[in-house]
Amino acid sequence: VEPLIAGLPLVAHNKPFDEGCLKAVFRMYRMDYPDYPFFCTLQAARRQLRHLSDHRLPTVAECCGYRLDEHHHALADAEACAAIALTIL
Repeated sequence: VEPLIAGLPLVAHNKPFDEGCLKAVFRMYRMDYPDYPFFCTLQAARRQLRHLSDHRLPTVAECCGYRLDEHHHALADAEACAAIALTIL
């Protein structure tokens, strides 16, 4: 996967969690972590969408025009995060 994403930023709706997991996998396999540029839609939503009652992924996604029907399904969550990123990052 690394050659496919080299030079591209990564985006998550809770960067500390996702980046921590990714770094743990790199450590487990004794690989050097390439310090990917990593953006957080949760942090951006907290700054830019203060009017929301909460900043959970489904709430923010809906505010950005994406209906997340299968929360905690990896592909659906990734698509929701991408929709948020395209709107507020």
